[in-house]
Amino acid sequence: MELRKIDDFRWELPQSGNMRVPGMVYASHKLLKGMEQDEALKQVANVATLPGIVKASLAMPDMHWGYGFPIGGVAAFDWETGVISPGGVGYDINCGVRLAATQLTASEIRPRLEDLINALYQSIPSGVGSTGQVKLSPSDEKSVLRHGSQWAVSRGFGEDADLARTEDNGCMTEAEAEAVSPRALERGRNQLGTLGSGNHFLEVGRVDEIYDPRIAEAFGLFVGQVTVLLHSGSRGLGYQVCDDFLASMAREVQKLGIQLPDRQLACAMIQSELGRKYFRAMACAANYAWANRQILLHHTRQAFLRVFEISPRDLAMNQIYDVCHNVAKKEIHRIDGKPRTLCVHRKGATRAFAPGHESLCVEYQKTGQPVLVPGDMGTASYVMVGTQKAMDETFGSTCHGAGRVLSRKAAKKQSRGRSINRELEDQGILVRWTGRSTLAEEMPDAYKDISEVIEVVHGAGISSKVARLRPMAVIKG
Repeated sequence: MELRKIDDFRWELPQSGNMRVPGMVYASHKLLKGMEQDEALKQVANVATLPGIVKASLAMPDMHWGYGFPIGGVAAFDWETGVISPGGVGYDINCGVRLAATQLTASEIRPRLEDLINALYQSIPSGVGSTGQVKLSPSDEKSVLRHGSQWAVSRGFGEDADLARTEDNGCMTEAEAEAVSPRALERGRNQLGTLGSGNHFLEVGRVDEIYDPRIAEAFGLFVGQVTVLLHSGSRGLGYQVCDDFLASMAREVQKLGIQLPDRQLACAMIQSELGRKYFRAMACAANYAWANRQILLHHTRQAFLRVFEISPRDLAMNQIYDVCHNVAKKEIHRIDGKPRTLCVHRKGATRAFAPGHESLCVEYQKTGQPVLVPGDMGTASYVMVGTQKAMDETFGSTCHGAGRVLSRKAAKKQSRGRSINRELEDQGILVRWTGRSTLAEEMPDAYKDISEVIEVVHGAGISSKVARLRPMAVIKG
C-alpha cells in the first residue's frame, strides 16, 4: 500500500477502490518500517470504506493489527447517516488508564517498596477470571451500569474530586442496563474491583522528568513524586457486550446489503434500532469500567495508608485524570468549518481535548485535557496534554500507549530461557504477576519504543509532552 509523505510525522494513504475518504497515518520513518508490511495498514483502508465516515480513517503511531479496526485507529461517522461498529471500539470496552499522584517521594518509599507491592498485590485481585471483593446484587449491578464511577463514590470508594477528574465524570448518560444481555450481566457480577489480565497493570512510579513546568504544576506533578497508574477495563461484561453485538450486526449487514471488505467490520446504522441498542449497551460497559478503576484506586489508597502508616492528608493521593481508550462517543466537531454531530470511534486511542473545551473540569480549562500514555513495564510512561491541533485534525484524539510489535505467541517464544522478572529487578523495578505466561507475553521487547511514539504525536502537535514517569514496581495480571 503506497503512502504519501506529508511531513516527518504524517503520511497519507490515498483514497482508492471503495474508500470513501483517505487514510492518515501518524508515524516516524522508524515506526513506519514496522507498519509497511503490517495488516494494520490494510485495516486503515478498510475502515475508510464504511458508510458515513468523514474526513479520514486515522491511525496513531502505536497502531497495530486488531479485530476489524486497527488498534490505534480513530474514525468518525455522521451521527445521522453513519454506522457504529463494535470492531471500532474493541472487546475491552473502556479499557483505560487512571493516574494518581501523591505527596510522597521516591526516596521516601524505596525502603518499603517491597512491602508496598506485596500489599497491593494482596489487595487487588488480578488475572484471568479473578473475582472482586465487591459483591453485587442484580439491582446493584444495573445501578453500576447506569451510574459508573458515581455509584462507586456513593458507596465510599473514593472522593467527589475523583469524578471531576474523570472523562465524562465517569458516566456515559446514554447507558441503559436493559440493553445488556443476561450473559454479560452474569459475567460482570463478581468482577468489579479486579485488575484483569494481559496488558492490564498497576504501576507505582516516579516523576522522572518535567517538560512543561507550567502545566505540570497545574496537574500537581513534580520531579521525584510517587505516582500510581492503573490500566484496566470492563472485564468479562464488556467482552460479552462486544461479542453479542458482533453476532447481531453480522446478520444486520447481510439484511442491509452493505458490502464489507472484512466481516470483522460488522456494523449497524447508528440510528437503527440495533445501532442505538449497541450504543446504550456499550455505554453500560464503559460505566462498569469507570466504576472498576474507581474501586481499584480506592484499594490502592488504602494499601498505601496501611504500609506507610500515614494519614490521608499526608499521603494526598489525588487523581490527576482517567481516560478511556476503547469507546465510541457522540461529539460535535468542526468539519469544513461547520459544527457536525459525529460518532467518534477511538480504538486504542485517547481523547486529547484542547483548553476551553466544555467537557473539561475547571482545573483543566486553561491547560487542556491530561493525556495518559503508558509504556511497557520496563521503560517509561508519559503525561501529555491535549491541543487545538488535535481538535482540528484528529477529532481531539492522540495515541494511547506503546503498541505491540510482537504477538503474545511470538513474545513467549522470544523470552524462552530468560528471567523477565530478574531482568526488571536488575533495573530496580519490582514486579508481581498472576498468569503463568504473563511476564513473557508482556515483556518490554514486545512493545514499540514509547519515546518514539511520543515524539511523533508531540511533533505532529496532536498532544504535547508534560512529564515522564519511570516505573518502580508493577503488578501484571
